[in-house]
Amino acid sequence: MSPRERLIIALDVGSAEEAELLVSRIGEAGVFYKIGMELVYAGGLPLVRRLVGEGKQVFVDLKLHDIPNTVERAAAQIARLGASFLTIHAYPQTMKAALAGTAGSKLKVLGVTVLTSMNDKDLVEAGYASGVETTVVHRARQAKSRGLDGLVLSPREVAMVRGVVGNHLILVTPGIRPKGSGAGDQKRVMTPAEAIAAGTDHIVVGRPVTEARDPKAAVASITADIERGLGERKNAIAAG
Repeated sequence: MSPRERLIIALDVGSAEEAELLVSRIGEAGVFYKIGMELVYAGGLPLVRRLVGEGKQVFVDLKLHDIPNTVERAAAQIARLGASFLTIHAYPQTMKAALAGTAGSKLKVLGVTVLTSMNDKDLVEAGYASGVETTVVHRARQAKSRGLDGLVLSPREVAMVRGVVGNHLILVTPGIRPKGSGAGDQKRVMTPAEAIAAGTDHIVVGRPVTEARDPKAAVASITADIERGLGERKNAIAAG
């Protein structure tokens, strides 16, 4: 993959029109976009087909989790749009159902391990017995055994999970903040270069692009940082 293909730009905006304007401003600097719940609920789902028709890749980030029949049918509907990635929560029933719904399609299913806005304290408060790292590894093992295509996880767990799943799964990391950017509501963050050097395949970046005065320049800067991370990863492999 080229550095541009490794960057997924999150279209976390309030309308399809605003998203299309942002894509236009970014131009050829961006090739992979994420459409999440905010934009879907604002009428942005048809934008998936339009972006795919323009040669872009699209990540539909709905984090599906419901009874198996509902997940299977919803995943099948998303597969018809031509998207590249779809997120579900990485629970065994949900993984099985989503894979059944996308069987025979090119859509890759990614399991969300632990949201990057959460830490150990948040998991305890939610009733989990284990902390972030233990939970992420547990879900990574289950995802690999069930044939899931990939995982969504914090960049801080990437190296650890690579040791568990090898190169069998696509790893996608939100919680990415270029140097000088605020963390916002993210709690487990890294820079683009750090995440790529750690072994992630794709990084997801939203506000540092959508809130930038010049989104195209912001994308170019992040892509350059990805390239630096790839160089660091190559050097680490050569040294090891």
